[in-house]
Amino acid sequence: MKKILCLLALGAVVSGFASAPFGVSGGPAQAATTKTLGQVTAFGAADNGQGGQGGQNGQDTPHFLPSTLDMVPAETPETGSEPKGDAAYGAFQRGRYLTAFKLAMPLAKLGDPAAQTLVAELYARGLGVPKDMELAAKWYGIAAGSGDTASQLKYALLLLEGRYVTPDKVHAKELMRRAADAGNSSAQFNYGQLLITEKPGREGVQQALPYMTSAAENGIADAQFALAQIYAYGVGLEKDDPYTARRWLLRAARSGFDTAQLDLGVWLIDGIGGKIDYDAGFGWMRRAANSGNTMAQNRLSHLYINAIGTRPDPIEAAKWYIISRRAGLEDRRLEDFFQGLTAAEQKAGIEASNNFRTR
Repeated sequence: MKKILCLLALGAVVSGFASAPFGVSGGPAQAATTKTLGQVTAFGAADNGQGGQGGQNGQDTPHFLPSTLDMVPAETPETGSEPKGDAAYGAFQRGRYLTAFKLAMPLAKLGDPAAQTLVAELYARGLGVPKDMELAAKWYGIAAGSGDTASQLKYALLLLEGRYVTPDKVHAKELMRRAADAGNSSAQFNYGQLLITEKPGREGVQQALPYMTSAAENGIADAQFALAQIYAYGVGLEKDDPYTARRWLLRAARSGFDTAQLDLGVWLIDGIGGKIDYDAGFGWMRRAANSGNTMAQNRLSHLYINAIGTRPDPIEAAKWYIISRRAGLEDRRLEDFFQGLTAAEQKAGIEASNNFRTR
């Protein structure tokens, strides 16, 4: 049953830095780009507050519950000689949720923390049993008291939000700290964020930095991106450190965080935190654009027009401009460019944008 901890913990990361003092709308790409507008003529479009979207939902309220799935039909209980805890976990992994519930509930009542967490998760997601957040909250609380770090984090988030339980910020913070100190990477990121939110400035950042760093080193992309912001702007530090910031941006980008991919593209093209690399900058910008990042789509159009990191391609430039414009990002320079194309080129760009699907 211990295997279930990693699986369930992954859903508990609170995305973004909605309340942090250094949280620029859309991530650091906007601030970084503002500082370097004169360096690369391709990036002449004014930012309108629509930066990247990689995991940042723009809400102050933590979002941690998985989407509800359809309730599965009744199943035949599995048999065998394997321990019931492992059998429950195995049933969960194979999508046999009712079997998992029937196997986990007796263990949960006997005090097994992992089984308690599994029962809570099944209730929270409506898997094998009707969705019931009151019962889910109850079992998350029981499992948290039993020392399960995944449940400690999820119950802490429930306590902070005040839904299905009586709000209790003090207890929430303590549970999150316990989970973080026990090595739960998602809890480390969330606890670090909580510390920064409570104590903006140097004190909060210094307290949060060890937790953020540990979470980032263990692959939490939100933490990697947060560290990039901290080092980029020197928040709570003696001075900024763009070289370290760029290394964390690279790791977040490799983790699939599209706002980090956008920022890294800008940094590589402008030579921030390291040498200029137009080809790599174009590549990261294209990855972010293909994932649906509106600002990256806009910037990619400029790159195609100005042949930065790629050959000039008016059709691709038109395509990405149209896609970003449809998403609400206006750009007068790109509109002038589009109007200067031939009718055939405009038609080709429109057709290409119509065929676009995020990857």
